[in-house]
Amino acid sequence: MSEILATPESAISADKSSRFYVKEHHPENGTLLGFWIYLMSDCLIFACLFIGYAVLGRNYAGGPSGAELFDLPLVALNTAMLLFSSITYGFAMLESQKKRLGSTLMWLGVTGLFGLAFLSLELYEFAHLIHEGAGPQRSGFLTAFFSLVATHGLHVTFGIVWLVTLCFQLNRHGLIPENRRRLMCLSMFWHFLDVVWIGVFTFVYLMGVLP
Repeated sequence: MSEILATPESAISADKSSRFYVKEHHPENGTLLGFWIYLMSDCLIFACLFIGYAVLGRNYAGGPSGAELFDLPLVALNTAMLLFSSITYGFAMLESQKKRLGSTLMWLGVTGLFGLAFLSLELYEFAHLIHEGAGPQRSGFLTAFFSLVATHGLHVTFGIVWLVTLCFQLNRHGLIPENRRRLMCLSMFWHFLDVVWIGVFTFVYLMGVLP
């Protein structure tokens, strides 16, 4: 008799459990909001590095200045590589909206190649400067320069790793809503790096060659 009486209570308990705990609550667009907050924190990091360069950018300590070190044609080519990668990523987003998986993966691959070209030219520039005796320990100017430019380069490296991982996820699961959300987050990150680099190119390289 006790078992019979206990049955309705257990059924009610199970019904409440399925009603209130069957699905985990996840706010709509919560991921995008969180990623925007992350980008704002990244803005603060780069703002501090730009301020550091503004303070130390003329402290040459008897060493070479930017006008003596910077190879503007090489830096302009490097800038073009990153800007082209932003354009190709835009093509990938357009193809993903049309549900064309193959074209999306192709444009993401082209974006990754442009990103690798950018990193290769940047590493060549660093190696050349260090070979010339203009390493980060040479002066306050070079310390600030390497800190700012290398931090941006690390972000591009992380972006490429993220892009490769996303390509594997797309190839395995297709353009499911989760992968489209990840595409959007990486798009925001990649374009953010382009904006930062335009600031670096203008503030560090172009102004650095001025007397």
